[in-house]
Amino acid sequence: MPSDHAAKSYLAFDIGAESGRAVLAHLASGTIQMEEVHRFANKPVQHPGSLHWDVVSLWQEMRTALAQLGARRLEGIGVDTWGVDYALLSDRGELVEAPYHYRDSRTHGVMEKAFKIVPKEEIYSITGIQFLPFNTLYQLFATKLTNPGVLDAAWRMVMIPDLLHYWMTGKAVCEFTNATTTQMVNAVTRSWATGLLSRLGLPLGAAGRIVEPGSIIGTLLPEAAGGALAGTAVIAPASHDTGSAVAAISAREGTAFISSGTWSLVGTETDSPVLSADAMRLNFSNEGGVNRTTRLLKNVMGLWMLRCCRESWLAHDDEHDYNELMTLAGAEPAFRHLVDPDDESFLAPPDMCAAIDRFCARTHQPCPSTPAAYARTILESLALTYRRVIQELGRVTKRQIEQIRIIGGGAKNRLLNQLTADATGKRVLAGPVEATALGNVAVQILATGEAASLQEVRAIIERSFPVEVFEPRQTGKWAKQAERLQQYSETIYA
Repeated sequence: MPSDHAAKSYLAFDIGAESGRAVLAHLASGTIQMEEVHRFANKPVQHPGSLHWDVVSLWQEMRTALAQLGARRLEGIGVDTWGVDYALLSDRGELVEAPYHYRDSRTHGVMEKAFKIVPKEEIYSITGIQFLPFNTLYQLFATKLTNPGVLDAAWRMVMIPDLLHYWMTGKAVCEFTNATTTQMVNAVTRSWATGLLSRLGLPLGAAGRIVEPGSIIGTLLPEAAGGALAGTAVIAPASHDTGSAVAAISAREGTAFISSGTWSLVGTETDSPVLSADAMRLNFSNEGGVNRTTRLLKNVMGLWMLRCCRESWLAHDDEHDYNELMTLAGAEPAFRHLVDPDDESFLAPPDMCAAIDRFCARTHQPCPSTPAAYARTILESLALTYRRVIQELGRVTKRQIEQIRIIGGGAKNRLLNQLTADATGKRVLAGPVEATALGNVAVQILATGEAASLQEVRAIIERSFPVEVFEPRQTGKWAKQAERLQQYSETIYA
């Protein structure tokens, strides 16, 4: 660290599937302090027959945040968002269409059509990415099948954080960690999988140049910041939010991570991709990490289910305080109802509680009868799913997983943290809650030379944000419940 104790300030735009934030980080005397300067909603927009993101609204909120900072000196600015969704730009730099939301229904059945051209096994051997129907590869292939003129009109394809960086700097590039979520990047060469894209008839020239996290994309344009912050370095963090979250911590060699939020990303950090038959069969994803690492992980539905239930209750004027709901859920009888969070019926149902009821009915279980019972069902089912994925992760990496690091907003859910420790039989370290924004800033700190290594900046974060420890209890009863949930899943998919 430099000897100068004057604080260095960095701005992280951390935008998730529900909300976005502008967070200032102040680095001084070997510690980081965080300051939220602006928070805003991120709501999808329903067009006739399709679901999209309101990226123009997000951009206006970012400009509002920049204006609030006035002439404050910043060492860097970076944006992270969710993965897989993209924007198409014309040769005038304008949006060709409103970016689609990954929960839009147009990709139903599209993976199977792509597999008829390029076999599933071959796609995985090239990209090493988990098969999900909303991966960018299948979103673009769906567009090619239904509206190819849109692709023909594209000068550049960039991911959502790249679009926001483009509006800040005028430079259209694709940051590596988010690019890997497309299932369109060669896992070994770390470049676009041009052969795969060509065989599927997707435009090769439109994909933006891939840059590594820590690259300085450009400087903030005067029109983006009202002139006050013009010239500030815009730095590509790990622009996939999970990539940033994992950048903030050490989760390797026996430590797994769960980035817990709308989605739960369960995995570990490795030095190279794992492209084995087991990894493909178990549907693990080799997503890009910082410092040329790989995030070997699997997507689990996450707290999306609980959020949707709460929205359903609110629609019926039945509002429940989150903390009170967790207290009531903790007092509920254990294992009354179990569901498979990864069942497709939970991806975007009109009523999540009704979807849970249908799953229970199909598996001959009683349906939950109170909000606390629904919450308990979701959390126990998530913990059991974590147990399975952690076991699979050990099998794929050929390493014993000894402890779990839970990061992100879900780290505040103490009941889920304890259930996870109990279900897996592993010690759980919860925090930091602000891992994504911290990881965004960590890469900026490295890029500007204020830390000498990833290990050093991670140590700064550890000093600044202590974790909470959850030890496993009463672990023996979970094995039987794991078998029960497996039987339910097999019944549903039969």
